[in-house]
Formats: sequence, C-alpha cells, structure tokens
Amino acid sequence: MNITRIASLLFILFALVLLLVYGRALMIPFLFAVLFWFFVRQIKNVLDRVDWIRRKLPSWIKTTFASLLILGTAYMIARTLTNSINRLVNSYQKFEPNVDKFVQGIESEFGINLLQVVNEHVGDLDFAFILGSMFNTLTDLLGNTLLIIFYALFIFIEEAYFQQKLRGIFTTGEKYDGAVQMLRKVENSVTRYTGMKTLVSLLTGVLSFLVLRFSGIETPLFWAFLIFFLNFIPSIGSIVATMFPALFSIVQFGEAGPFLLILFGVGAIQVIIGNLVEPRLMGNTLNISPLVAILSLSFWGAIW
Repeated sequence: MNITRIASLLFILFALVLLLVYGRALMIPFLFAVLFWFFVRQIKNVLDRVDWIRRKLPSWIKTTFASLLILGTAYMIARTLTNSINRLVNSYQKFEPNVDKFVQGIESEFGINLLQVVNEHVGDLDFAFILGSMFNTLTDLLGNTLLIIFYALFIFIEEAYFQQKLRGIFTTGEKYDGAVQMLRKVENSVTRYTGMKTLVSLLTGVLSFLVLRFSGIETPLFWAFLIFFLNFIPSIGSIVATMFPALFSIVQFGEAGPFLLILFGVGAIQVIIGNLVEPRLMGNTLNISPLVAILSLSFWGAIW
C-alpha cells in the first residue's frame, strides 16, 4: 500500500513538472495574473483603512484605481528599463576594450600575469548577451500583458464566489473555519514579507543609486532597479546585485577606482541593511534557508 502511494505521488509530481514545462506559455502569465490580483487586493486593503473610502466607494472603483496604479507604474518601469538596456547594449562595444586596459594596469602594477586568467573569466562574461536576454524577457512579458489582464479579470470575477465555493468544499463549519484561518495566516505572512521586503529593497536601491551616480557608471538608474529586484532573492541576490554593476564599471572605465567604489560602497549598503535594518523590521518569522533558496532558483530556472 505504501509503495502504491509513493508510486502515485511520484507519477503526480512527474505529471506536474511536465505540465509546468510544456505549459509555461500559459502558466507564467497566469502566475503574473495572480501576483497582479494579490497586489490589487493589498492596495484595496490600504484604501479601506480610510473610513469614507470604505463606506462610500464601491469595490469595483477601488479595484479599477488599484489596477491602473499598478499598470501605470509597471509601464513607467518597463519603459525606463528598456531604454536603459538599449543604451547599455549600444555603448558596450565602445567600452569593451577597457577590460584589457584594466588587466594590463593590474599586471604592470603588481607584476602578476593576470591577463590570461581575467580573459578566461571576464571575457566569457558577455554583458551584451546578458543585457539582450533581459531585454527579450522584458519584451515577452510586455507582449503577454493582455493575456495577464485577461487572466486577472477572471480571477477578480471568481473572487466574489470564492467564499461560497469554499463552503461547498468543506461540509462542516469546523473545517471551513480552519481553512479560512489558514488562508488568512498565509495571506498575512505573504503580505508582511512582501511589504517589508519591498521597503527594504527600495531603501537599498535608492542608497545604491546615490553611490552609482557618484561613480559615474552608465545608466545608474538601471543598475539601481536591478539591485532593487535582485534584493528580493534571499542571500545570493544581494551578491549578484553588487557584482554586476561593479564588473560593468571595469568594462566602462578600465580602472580599479570605480570598481572598488561600487564594490565596497554598494556592498556596505547591502551588508548594513541586510544584517541590521532588515532583521529588525522583519524578524526571523519566515526563516528562509539560503540552501533552499538556491535549490529553488535552480529548479525553477531549469523549468522556466
């Protein structure tokens, strides 16, 4: 009996993985639609804290306002990112020879043969390809905007009947109350984490922007956006977010000064906020394991 259950479980998991792999064109927009619905719901909750808004405005007006606010913000961010990426890709060939200049300067200063080693590692780090991949991903996401809105519309419609359907699933009042309590606990945890993480990431991005602007790196706003987004990834996100603009400064300037300024300046911001500010705001309630985060990124990266 246990073997049968294990075999059934493995078969279900295998089927789900196949569904995720071959249904990614439909599943990824649906996932973004769920996130869109979640953020609209949170904005409505914030609006309902104002007494006259809660009493006077119907739900559809608050939903429309929240949706337009999110779509407008997303459009401005997407436009800024696409313009910045295009600017970086167009200027990359002009900056690329500075890598050899930087390596030769280090080699002559310290008498160490770093040219071959750096060419093997930094030479393989094709920023133009990485930036092009970001641009393609952003373009695909914008191309699926109508599908995301379409999914979100049906989620909003189903939300009105969710409580009724939940009562139909759980026949007893005790089971229904337990399910509702569990869903509320999950929503509160996700809301608290998302809100605090957004605040912390925004603070990190703003402070990093000041350092990047001072260093003179190309399109500091783009790198600040990248730091903001990558900061949502526990542990390794802050490391990647610091290394990308630092390495690109070598490509742009061919000097160690801007590289060290960005590496230690942005790195210090990440360390201070990540180890002092964030724990005080968020506590250790979620207890996210770095190993689990890395494995999850590897798994979802392989699938999607």
